[in-house]
This record gives sequence, C-alpha cells and structure tokens, in this order.
Amino acid sequence: MSIRYYKPTSPGRRHATTFDFKEISSKKPEKNLTKGWSRAQGRNNRGVITSRHRGGGHKRIYRFIDFSRNKIGISATIKAIEYDPNRTARIALAYYKDGEKRYILSPSGLKIGDNIISSPHAPIAVGNSLPLLHIPLGTSIHNIELHPGAGGQLARSAGTVAKIIAKDNSWCSLRLPSGETRLVSLKCWATIGRVGNIENSNMVLGKAGRNRWLNKRPHVRGSAMNPVDHPHGGGEGKAPIGLKRPLTLWGKPTLGMKTRKRKKFSNNLIIKF
Repeated sequence: MSIRYYKPTSPGRRHATTFDFKEISSKKPEKNLTKGWSRAQGRNNRGVITSRHRGGGHKRIYRFIDFSRNKIGISATIKAIEYDPNRTARIALAYYKDGEKRYILSPSGLKIGDNIISSPHAPIAVGNSLPLLHIPLGTSIHNIELHPGAGGQLARSAGTVAKIIAKDNSWCSLRLPSGETRLVSLKCWATIGRVGNIENSNMVLGKAGRNRWLNKRPHVRGSAMNPVDHPHGGGEGKAPIGLKRPLTLWGKPTLGMKTRKRKKFSNNLIIKF
C-alpha cells in the first residue's frame, strides 16, 4: 500500500492524500456478514447531545468482525482483502474448512491464498491466533484479549502492534502501542503480526468536507467564544485564558487531567503508564 497524492487543482486538493487501494481485492462485502447501522449522532436515549461535534457522515454498512478467533483447530484460507469504512484497518475474508466464512483484521503481510489457524500449537506465523502462554518473547502481536474468552480488545487499529516483553507465573507483560506496560493473563489469546494499513497515520484530509464524511462536525475553540459561553472566552484579540489551568465548557479541569478512576480494579495490573 502506498499514499496517493493529487494535483493541486484547488486549495482543498493541494495537500490532500488518499490510499491507492491496490491491496483491496473485493469491493462488495459478504452479505451474510453485514447489517445496517444507524448511529446515535452523539445523543442519549432522550435525544440530548452528550458527545458534541458528531453528526452527518456517510452512510455505512457494518461488517461483523471475528475478534474472538474461537474456531480452534480449524484452518481457513484468505479469499479477499476488503475496505471497512468503520475502522482504519483493512479486513480479510476467511473461508474455514467447515464451510463458515468470517471477517478478521488483516495484519500486515497477509495475502490472498494464505492459510491461518487458531490453535495453542499453531506455528508462529502472521495471522495465526494463539494463547500468550505459547507465544515467544519479543513477538509482535495484535487483537489481544484483556480477559480470557472476551475477544480481542487491544491493538486493533491500523498499524498498531504490541510486544511481549516478559512472562512470570500466570501473567505476561505487554508493551502496548500507547507505551503503557501492563500485565495480561497468559490464558488470553492474541494474533501474530502487526495490523495492516500502516500508512494510515500519514493521510492528510486536505479539506473540512472529508471530516464531515467521517461524522465529525465543526469544533469551535473556547477562546473564540464570549465569556457567557465558555470559561476561556472574552478578552481583546488573542488573549490568554486568564485562568490557572484550562477548563471545559462546564468548568472542569481539562488538557492533561487524568480521567481514569483512582480505584479502578485493574490499576494494579498496569506497570508503567
């Protein structure tokens, strides 16, 4: 995959980039693995906006992704690599030997025709899924379970990868894409390899309209508002906020304020933030 650049025919095109999509082999998703999707646009069950700056966006079809990889001992063949509008990673369509079809996250290096398998004794190859107990130290992994049997929750977006750095008793130390080091049970499963579409972070939208396609509405800076509308508002010209620390619209600390609960049950599993 590579980044495609446009000719500067307009200010919006001048810096915009996109993908060449050469790795995509199928344009239409597998019908039995999809469903319609209606988004709440940032509103709660009463219709009140609780997450601002969301709305619009292109119509999408949701693809069911197999994050659990629970077909143990049954091999599958990759038949297609597809685009998924609901995530940054590409997805791969796997045909299992028992006749079932499933979508999985497509790791970097996975090709059409490759065979994958989920098994405690599977070879350490891209796309295979194993318990952390049977994966060697230093191996690159993704789609990692936080709790045994819960399905992959960690390292699922484009280009992300985690590393196994240590094992001790029933726990495994992982270095996550955020830089955090935490303990995960050796009974948890993970997939070998790095999530594909590595160049995703280098894409430049180029114009505001592309953000609207992504369900993102305009965001107004608090310092550009009046004092009645935001704690940062008011002043002549580009004035500082005039406060000891930045505040949200509702007067609560922000920008660097930790939001994690102090007594969260998993705090003792995090070695390094």
